[in-house]
Amino acid sequence: MILFWLICAALIIIALAFVLPTLLQADDKQKQSVDLERKEANIAVYRDQLQELNADLQNGIIGKEQFDQDTDEIQRRLLEDTAFSTKPVKVNLARNRSTAYLIALGIPLIAVVFYLKVGTPQGITSAATTAPEMGMANGERSQQQIQANVQKLADRLKANPSDAAGWTMLARSYNSMERFGEAAGAYAKATELNPNDADLWAEYAFVTAMSNDRKLDGKALELMNHALKLDPENAKALQLSGSAAFEAKDYKRAIELWQRVLAKVPAGSEEAQAITERINEAKNLSNAK
Repeated sequence: MILFWLICAALIIIALAFVLPTLLQADDKQKQSVDLERKEANIAVYRDQLQELNADLQNGIIGKEQFDQDTDEIQRRLLEDTAFSTKPVKVNLARNRSTAYLIALGIPLIAVVFYLKVGTPQGITSAATTAPEMGMANGERSQQQIQANVQKLADRLKANPSDAAGWTMLARSYNSMERFGEAAGAYAKATELNPNDADLWAEYAFVTAMSNDRKLDGKALELMNHALKLDPENAKALQLSGSAAFEAKDYKRAIELWQRVLAKVPAGSEEAQAITERINEAKNLSNAK
């Protein structure tokens, strides 16, 4: 709520920054315009008086001495009347500045009153409270969409069971959804159609262990050994084999396998840190024997 009003205040200040300079500049222009008009009017009057004096002199109505005196008087008054005078302009200047200040105060007041009458102030807080709900709704909807897409893929594979890439995608989708039993069945089809992919066999071993109370023995052990037979340096299979050795309390074997994995991952990465921690744990247990 406070953020909303701060944003409104900033926008009003920006608006006034465009309006007020124009009004204040208009004061200066008006001042200059009044002075100029006044001077021009006075000059025109005294010019006519000088012309009349010249005519009187030529017609012999007045003498040269009188002409000079009257001319000096007219010029003196001309200088006095056309001199810069600020009194009437200050009145206009004060009036225009008052108008500017009135606008500066009026714009924010009118904007706030208009918003309170026409706008929806409760929407400021309701939007904040409904945003998390919308996020939850979107999250639930996204999860439902994922499940629906996975089910569509499973239905499509029933009609086309020879799609190796489709089975691989389905297996990994089930794995990410932690539906390990269904993932194992999909990996079985994927490895049948693509028997030389060591990664698939290692992933198959993982979901088999997860669906069997996380035990890396029996069939899971057979699957990871088969992956290592296809690719002795497969990082996934090496890591699982190290975990199997750790569970069997063969710490030296676990350290050896994990060190081979550690050499394959980027130094300083989170994965490297996790593997290093496992190696250190295995070393401590090995030394404690």
